[in-house]
Order: sequence, then C-alpha cells, then structure tokens
Amino acid sequence: MSSYTPDTDLWLERSRLNGMMLSAVSYGIFFLLTIQATVALSQRPRHGGQIARHPWILLSYVWITFILATIGFAGNARYTEMIWIDLRDAPGGPAALILDELSYWINVMALASYYIMEWFMQALLLHRCFIIWNWQKRVVVPMSTLFAAMVAMSILVLVESSGAIFYAINSQLAYLCLQVGLTIVYTLLVAGRLFSLRKEMRDTLEAEHIRPYKTAAMMVIESSALYSVFGIIFIFSYALNSDVCNLVFMSVSHVQ
Repeated sequence: MSSYTPDTDLWLERSRLNGMMLSAVSYGIFFLLTIQATVALSQRPRHGGQIARHPWILLSYVWITFILATIGFAGNARYTEMIWIDLRDAPGGPAALILDELSYWINVMALASYYIMEWFMQALLLHRCFIIWNWQKRVVVPMSTLFAAMVAMSILVLVESSGAIFYAINSQLAYLCLQVGLTIVYTLLVAGRLFSLRKEMRDTLEAEHIRPYKTAAMMVIESSALYSVFGIIFIFSYALNSDVCNLVFMSVSHVQ
C-alpha cells in the first residue's frame, strides 16, 4: 500500500496538537495544586493558630485563578475539536484554522482569560516582594511600573487580536518580555533580599535560626525557574516565528 502525504504543513498541525496535550497535562497538575492549596488553607494547625492571616483572601485568589485557567483551557480544547472535527473541510484545512484562530471568539476569550489570570498571579508576586522589601519606594515604584506596562500591553494585544494572526502581533512579543522580565526581576529581588538578611544575622544568631531564609530563597528560585525557562523558549520561538510556540503557548500560563 502506497503512503499518502497530504499537501499541508504537518509540523504546524503536529505542534498544535502536541501543545494541546501538554496543556492538558499542565492543567491537570494545576488542578491538583489547587486542591492541595484549598485543603491546606481550610485546615487549622494542630497546635492552634492560623496558616495565614487572611485564608479566605488566599482561597479566593486560588479559585479565581483556577476558574480563569479552566475557561482558557476549555476554549483551547474546544477549538482543537473544531480544527480537526467540526471545521476540517474548511478552506485551507487545519493549518489555515490554526493560523486564523483569532478570527473565532472562543480563542479571544481563552486568551483574555489567561491574561487576566496572569494579572492576578503577578499581583501576588508583587505583594510578596513589597512586603519583603518593607514597601520601599525604590522597589515599589519600578516594579509597579513594570506591572502596569504588562497589563497595558496585554490589553493592547487583545485590542489588536480581532481577526489577526497571533504570531504576527508585535505587541505580544513586548508583553511576553515584560511578563517574563517581571518574574525574573521579582526572583532576583526577593532571593537577594533573603540572602542579604541571612548574611546580616549569621554573626548574631545560630545556624538553625537563619536556615529558613535560605530555604525560602531557594523555594522562590525553584518555583520561578520552570516558568522562566518556558517563557524564554516562548519568546525566542515567537520572535523567530517558529512553530515551537505551539508546544509551549497553551501551557505557559499553567506553569506560572
């Protein structure tokens, strides 16, 4: 039996489908983390006290971000069905549908949901950073400016997205650079501050009392490392107009 190769961009289609599968895996992990966070914030410690000062605020944050991620994931999953099932006989086939995805409202909705979710996540990181730096203006002002610029660029992307090819929106590249840059700067500020405090107290306190500073700093670095790697891959592949974007695009928000 002779093999038949369709006249289409197979790598584009494979990368889009594989990206959707990776997104399903990352969404499942995100779901488990949401459940774990909910259980942890709902329980009371055995020795009394509270896990957090305002657990209901943190619970609201956890579930707002999860609901937004669910809307985005559902939109991407539905459009994946449309590409290869509902609209498979459309002119240009699946490849054209992948490139022209922003002509369909369901994809704009998914994109907006992920952007809003990222606003919440970055706002929480900023809040932590400001507390650790004791709300010093030299940190609050530039970080708040970066955050405002990121929000403004994401809104600009949504405004320009109607009917456009996603990978041809120049403001999207600026948004990605701001978002990943904000995460990296946050990590450097928080980890640097914790290591600095640990160094200052090394001569006055015993090792067991300053160990939590190092532990907290390493947790901050480790938690941001995976997202930073995903984000940098996304930025370079987007700038080069590579189909590798499809492999990380739908997962990067869940990883954050």
